[in-house]
Amino acid sequence: MYKDFYGLKDMPFELTPDLGRIFQTASYLEVLATLKYGVEHNKGLVVLTGEAGTGKTTALRSAIRHFGREVQAVYIFNPFLTAAEFFEYLADEMGLGLKRGTSKPEILSTLGRYLSFRHSKGLRTVLILDEAHGLPTPLLEETRLLLNFETNSEKLFQVILCGQPELQDTLNRPDLRQLKQRISLRCRIKPLSIFEINNYIHFRLKAAGAVNATLFDSTAVSVIWHASQGIPRMVNNICDNALLYGYGEGCKVITRDIIEEVIESLDLSPSKLDSDASPGFGSEARSGM
Repeated sequence: MYKDFYGLKDMPFELTPDLGRIFQTASYLEVLATLKYGVEHNKGLVVLTGEAGTGKTTALRSAIRHFGREVQAVYIFNPFLTAAEFFEYLADEMGLGLKRGTSKPEILSTLGRYLSFRHSKGLRTVLILDEAHGLPTPLLEETRLLLNFETNSEKLFQVILCGQPELQDTLNRPDLRQLKQRISLRCRIKPLSIFEINNYIHFRLKAAGAVNATLFDSTAVSVIWHASQGIPRMVNNICDNALLYGYGEGCKVITRDIIEEVIESLDLSPSKLDSDASPGFGSEARSGM
């Protein structure tokens, strides 16, 4: 409802990930490069972590698009599967042609032959487990065993574990040390710095067709950074509500006062925001990383 008022063609701060509007930070590009390297060079197990809302799933989906046709990627985002459900889902997604209720040994045997065939043709296969911080120990152990599909020199199956920072704590548990030892690469997607948020907001507004990409003044951006701690999902939510509030109040520029009103309404501020707590663009700001 505020698009015409601000001269926008689309909604600039949708919460649903849009692969056509990815703001490519150095952290994001590093993650993509690591995932691509891990798959292309048969590194086995790669771990990606990041706070909720930093864009891990978007990065994974983008990476899948960049893998190339020689890579078959199986993406599982439900951590609440039993071992039986996990293997049935894996068999279905990989197109193994097995009936429901096929035993685990038969699934693994068929999977082994399938992976060997693909490897002989120069093809790669990768399993991506999103929300991996929620995986129960039995499934993490099953993941470790899947990494045993290998030749004398190369892994036949690549695995990417993606999750929130708690995944690191899980992998450090003594009972999962064998899985941790198999990690070949780690990467982390980081929150936006205050300077990146300013550019991020401009980028999203321009992508939505804004003629004026400076709808948010510098004090507003500082408060957004302080409240969101650089989490893009929170930035989007704050900015979307701010444009709605600004439209309702007839304000062509989003100011600090509007942002503080939004933050209060969304219950995002644990304490009072003051000028000393929100660094400006001329001062040294931590990145929230």
